[in-house]
Amino acid sequence: MPKTPTSEFTSDSAAPLASPGGPTPPEQGGFFGHPRGLSTLFFTELWERFSYYGMRALLILFMTAAVEKGGLGFDAIKAGAIYGLYTSGVYLAAMPGGWLADRVIGQRRAVLSGGIIIALGHFSMALPGLFFFYLGLLLIVVGTGLLKPNISTMVGDLYPEGGARRDAGFSIFYMGINIGAFLSPLVVGYLGEKVDWHLGFGVAGVGMVFGVIQYVVGGKHLGQVGLEPKDARGASPGTAGQPAGGGSRTLGLAVVGVLVGLLVVLQLLGVVDLTTAVGLASAGGLIIVSLALAFFAYMFTAGGLDAGEKRRLGVIGVLFICSAIFWAGFEQAGSSLNLFARELTDRVVFGWEVPASSLQSINALLIIGLAPVFAWLWVWLNRRGREPSSPAKFSGGLVLLGAGFGVMVLASLAAASGHKVSPLWLVLTYLLHTLGELSLSPVGLSTVTKLAPARMVGLMMGVWFMSVSLGNLIAGLVAGGFEAMPLPQLFGAVAAIAIAAGLVLALFVRPIRRMMGGVH
Repeated sequence: MPKTPTSEFTSDSAAPLASPGGPTPPEQGGFFGHPRGLSTLFFTELWERFSYYGMRALLILFMTAAVEKGGLGFDAIKAGAIYGLYTSGVYLAAMPGGWLADRVIGQRRAVLSGGIIIALGHFSMALPGLFFFYLGLLLIVVGTGLLKPNISTMVGDLYPEGGARRDAGFSIFYMGINIGAFLSPLVVGYLGEKVDWHLGFGVAGVGMVFGVIQYVVGGKHLGQVGLEPKDARGASPGTAGQPAGGGSRTLGLAVVGVLVGLLVVLQLLGVVDLTTAVGLASAGGLIIVSLALAFFAYMFTAGGLDAGEKRRLGVIGVLFICSAIFWAGFEQAGSSLNLFARELTDRVVFGWEVPASSLQSINALLIIGLAPVFAWLWVWLNRRGREPSSPAKFSGGLVLLGAGFGVMVLASLAAASGHKVSPLWLVLTYLLHTLGELSLSPVGLSTVTKLAPARMVGLMMGVWFMSVSLGNLIAGLVAGGFEAMPLPQLFGAVAAIAIAAGLVLALFVRPIRRMMGGVH
């Protein structure tokens, strides 16, 4: 059995405790001129993303592969729903994961616990049997919810001074994410498709183990960062003898109770069938939408916001919808586009068939190459007073996403003759989608932090990730149409919705900018 989080982080080898002269700061200047602790978090995140994207590249291919080929033999509808539930759950779990770290165990222990649970999840999937498959997915969701939001928080805490150096640190950290995302489909995907599915899942777990080991060994470079819950450092302490955040826990339990009751009502009314994957995914979508509507309604009516804050909250609501639409299309990469790569794409190069999952590396490779270009472009345009506003960037991102699916309409028409098509169709689609991602994803995160009232930025970020979760859930349900409807119609519908949303948003850019109150 692994050590408990407490035992890892009270030992001298893991992380130094307070020195007589005060808290131990993170070591400086050891990683490209940044705190040495950044290297610890960089490689932890690299290996976590290696495990996540490697398994993700295999997931729907494994579920839809025939039983005699080692797969589960699910149809695309069931596999898509499970895929959507899984990827949606990963983002939803970030909210309780962040809360638990802030209020109870601290970021350091949350990341360690999350890494261990993720590794156990992959190793569970390395075992045959549906029980171990579903158990593995659940463990990875829980572990990622603990690790993902808290490791980013720790990166920020390495730079108490803030400023451009902190932004540069996050840029380096972001490269770790994409290096892991690039390598994993090539390694895990190959082993899973060409050797054995369960071997691929197991290797993803080994990657996470590497991340955990170097995280523990490199913990000494982190100083006091993340050792204590933020509430314990004075954010909102509880009364004597009572843990901080008791009211929040009560509210959280109440919300869980309401959600369970809502699921029961939906089942009794016959709105959804919770005994099926599609029913569960549909119920999940209804719950996320209900929570979002309830949140925005409460904030507008009883949230104590002034007129300017309400206008900015309205902008966040509009961008929330656009974000959900974008991710509902973009996350087809791991589902319907992955199936297209396997079934309808000619992947033979010099007599060797490239695994379909390997094409999942294209997006990460493009991000690595194009992210610096976009960063330079926005600065260059800003200096000339021509940088697009955040809503305009969102509009462009949606149109680019739709254009990518327009390419897939043409590709599916070409494949309708019965001949497999060139992988360049998918490469062009992923290029357009990556351009859309760079126009929307980092912009959305930055804009929410600027528009949200200062006293509730963390809460608004949690709500924002609900839009990503909703989009992932819809993506899985849409992918279920891969076998049920003509592909030109499926991809055409996604393209039309994305482009229409982008154009409608473009029409309202000016009034939305006025509502933003000077925030660009």
